[in-house]
Amino acid sequence: MLFALRPVVGILGAGVLAVAVGAMSSPAAFAEANKAAPAATTATEPAMKEVTLSESQIKGVLAAHKDIDAVAAKLPDDQDTKPDPKILAQLDEAAKKHGFASYGEYSDVVEAIGMVMAGVDPKTKTYVGPAAALKDQIAAVEADTKMSADDKKQALADLNEVLKNPGPSVTNKTNIELVTKNYDALSDALDDEE
Repeated sequence: MLFALRPVVGILGAGVLAVAVGAMSSPAAFAEANKAAPAATTATEPAMKEVTLSESQIKGVLAAHKDIDAVAAKLPDDQDTKPDPKILAQLDEAAKKHGFASYGEYSDVVEAIGMVMAGVDPKTKTYVGPAAALKDQIAAVEADTKMSADDKKQALADLNEVLKNPGPSVTNKTNIELVTKNYDALSDALDDEE
């Protein structure tokens, strides 16, 4: 998921990205995700906007993610480095190929999906909200016998930090219905790089 959302981490904010990864991944993957994305968001990050999703946008993300990921792999890892305009044009082309007006629209849709995914219980595939999903992740980490003590300690510290500001709850019922209906496919698509 980190790889799939790397180009929109500035839009999503690290806290929501971490929550989305945690909601869709194993405790070990969550710990690894938090090493790459600090839990706290900064005041300079733009506020997230909740767009209304459509079935065609969900299908577009599912179809576009591999093309977008291939181009996004060319982006610099350093979010402060200005990306090559040619790569940005390729992102727009890949998004347009799958029915989006631009890469910006694709990013907005992925952000809206991520907001819902951050609050979905992966076992029941129901929307419980980001705080409840985080608490479930904390319980999963605590119960994980395969994690090293250091990884467990770090994961719990990261999860508890994110829990202080778990992100906004989704109010758009249509988005919740579409994402939970397509949860497995979206989870596989957006998490396939881990």
